Amino acid sequence: MNLRIGYGIDVHRLETGIPLFLGGIQIESDLGAVGHSDADVLLHAISDALLGAANLRDIGYHFSDTDPQFKGIDSKILLERVMELVFDKGYKVVNIDSTVIMERPKLNPHIPAMQEVIARILQVDLDAVSIKASTHEKVDSFGESRAVKAYAACLLISA
Repeated sequence: MNLRIGYGIDVHRLETGIPLFLGGIQIESDLGAVGHSDADVLLHAISDALLGAANLRDIGYHFSDTDPQFKGIDSKILLERVMELVFDKGYKVVNIDSTVIMERPKLNPHIPAMQEVIARILQVDLDAVSIKASTHEKVDSFGESRAVKAYAACLLISA
C-alpha cells in the first residue's frame, strides 16, 4: 500500500462587483475573489494538495495564469483535470481536510453544497471531504475582508 500526503494553500484578493466562487458553488456576496480563473481558492488549494501528493508540481505549472485558455475558467474544470493526472499516476483520494479563512459572508450554510461538488469530482463519499470555515477575527487583510485564503490537505492511496 502506497500512501501520499499533500498540502495546498491559495490566496486571492477580494473586491466588490465580482462573483464569489468557493468549493465549486457561487455564494451570494458583495465581495468576490480576483483571479485569472474564477478564483475559487478552495478548489485551488485542494488541487495543489492533490498535485503535491502525487509529485506533479503545482496548479500554476499545469494551468498558467498567463495562458489565455484559462482566463475565467471554472475551477471545477481545473480540479477535474487534476484528478485525471492523479488517476493517471495510479492514485485515488482517501480524504480531504480543508479550511477557508474569510471574514464574511458566513460560509457554514454553504459547506454541504461544497462537499457535494467536491466529492463528485474526486469520486469519493461525502464523508471524505472535510471543509471548515474560520475568520481572522478582523485582523490583517483576511480579517478586514480584503482577501480570502484556503488550506487543504489530502491523503492519496495507490489505486
